[in-house]
Amino acid sequence: MLEQLLVFTRGGLILWELGKALRGSPIDALIRSCLLEERSADAAFHYDAPAGGASYTLKWAFDNDLGLVFVTVYQRILHLLYVDDLLAAVRREFSQIYDPKRTTYDDFDETFRQLQREAEARAEEMRKSKQVGRASTMAPGKKQTPSGAARGSGKQRNTSSGGSGKDESDGDSGKRRSLANGSLKGQENENKENSHAPNIFVKGKENGAPEVGAFDVNKLQKLRTKGGKKTDTSGGGKTTKAEPKKTVKKNRIWDDSPSESKLDFTDPTNERGDIPIDTAAADQGESMMDKEETVSSDEDDEEVENEKTGTKKKGWFSSMIQSISGNAVLEKSDLQPALKALKDRLMTKNVAEEIAEKLCESVAASLEGKKLGSFTRVSTTVQAAMEEALLRILTPKRSIDILRDVHVAKEQGRPYVVVFVGVNGVGKSTNLAKVAYWLLQHDINVMLAACDTFRSGAVEQLRTHARRLQIPIFEKGYEKDPAVVAKEAIQEAKHNSSDVVLVDTAGRMQDNEPLMRALSKLINLNNPDLVLFVGEALVGNDAVDQLTKFNQKLADLSTVPNARLIDGILLTKFDTIDDKVGAVLSMVYVSGAPVMFVGCGQSYTDLKKLNVKSIVKTLLK
Repeated sequence: MLEQLLVFTRGGLILWELGKALRGSPIDALIRSCLLEERSADAAFHYDAPAGGASYTLKWAFDNDLGLVFVTVYQRILHLLYVDDLLAAVRREFSQIYDPKRTTYDDFDETFRQLQREAEARAEEMRKSKQVGRASTMAPGKKQTPSGAARGSGKQRNTSSGGSGKDESDGDSGKRRSLANGSLKGQENENKENSHAPNIFVKGKENGAPEVGAFDVNKLQKLRTKGGKKTDTSGGGKTTKAEPKKTVKKNRIWDDSPSESKLDFTDPTNERGDIPIDTAAADQGESMMDKEETVSSDEDDEEVENEKTGTKKKGWFSSMIQSISGNAVLEKSDLQPALKALKDRLMTKNVAEEIAEKLCESVAASLEGKKLGSFTRVSTTVQAAMEEALLRILTPKRSIDILRDVHVAKEQGRPYVVVFVGVNGVGKSTNLAKVAYWLLQHDINVMLAACDTFRSGAVEQLRTHARRLQIPIFEKGYEKDPAVVAKEAIQEAKHNSSDVVLVDTAGRMQDNEPLMRALSKLINLNNPDLVLFVGEALVGNDAVDQLTKFNQKLADLSTVPNARLIDGILLTKFDTIDDKVGAVLSMVYVSGAPVMFVGCGQSYTDLKKLNVKSIVKTLLK
């Protein structure tokens, strides 16, 4: 039984609803977690009410031309077969009476009840027909099927008329089978006889006009002469090229008793070698986090646009005919070519295949049924819809301002705690130091907590960063409980009036159960203000697996009702990927957490914000 059915506009105005009040906010969760994050191509959305409430399943349909959304809600334990059919019927009937000037549709109640009865009746008939079909297939062999009865009656008629005891239809079918077998054998023999014949026949000039795709030597020679290469007629057509000059390395002369100045082969322009380790961080300059990055807004020409959308360049007349014939309703078959080109382009930019496919399905669901305006191409419409979808996904759903939150925590008399988590070797400690350097530039007292008590050298590495940045560090050595070390570090920060505590944790694979349990204990015991997942920008499909399992383990191993999951993402090695920026999209799509920091180098200043417009432009380039 349906719990609720709503009809509302894309702007959020509820036009019609029927049903009782629900526990929790399943509709809000659907809009926030599914529709706004471009997951509208999913089959259903499951919602668990808080505090042990009911569990609901939500299904939806769109009328993109009118901008309407139809949502049904029912108990998850129920398997209602008529929901999809009912949604289609409600969408069809409501669209006929929809008027943008109206805000209430009380007269639709009786129509809906009639549609629901019809949908339930059709589902019941389908269920009974399936049961009958299943019973007939599972019946014992002694019972005679209708086709068997017909064959038996045929045989009886044949014997009574003095025949040979075989049915005429059986004889005809036997003849057909023998003819078919004979033809197959003849075909096999013919193939065997022709197996030694050449597979490709090229007709020359003496045999008539050449076939399409035949190899022509004259054309190849013409292409060579057009390419600007000079052929040597005396040397059998070989091309002559100017040999490049070889650079010869000068030999180094070693003296018997060289001086120290002669043995120093370092670059004289490198001035960093004389800087003491304790004062190196002070000369780094301003962090890139406080610098605004501009994106060029040059319009692409028509040729680049055709290359983007995967369409071939058409003539002026054919393009005008296609553009003028506007007001055509877009169907899924019309969108498939442009969506396939977009999917391939996203995958070449390192977007996970599963994410690229879901994105294209969501764009198709948002465009299907819309009317194509005049002088508008399908590829241009799909491109614009994909750009809007990417901007909506990558734009943070909630604002996380660390500097503001640090001052709020300081007024409350407690330190702001940030926990850095991630897999092995992604650069957690290095980028933790970059974040500390950025906070120091804003006159914030920072303390480091060495909670990586598992990897050898981790404490020494963090101690080196603390000495270079001239900030305190809390450490307890190795083989200690990281959750207890983090708790003591937070207490020490309160006594020392530190504003921020940056907690460094051990790298762990998403499948390592003991280490994931220790991480869940650290987060639940200390309740940090921010849980940052540090990931590489080099990964593609692996980013989906890492983030999904990290969140799943943190939820499963949590000892509190509301488990803490990943709040934000820090992407490292962003300067090594060129235009392969797809890991950003994959990570944000899977976790829903924003990318807060981007590491782009080895110095402390090489930390910047994510430029969403630049990422979208690169993905669609």
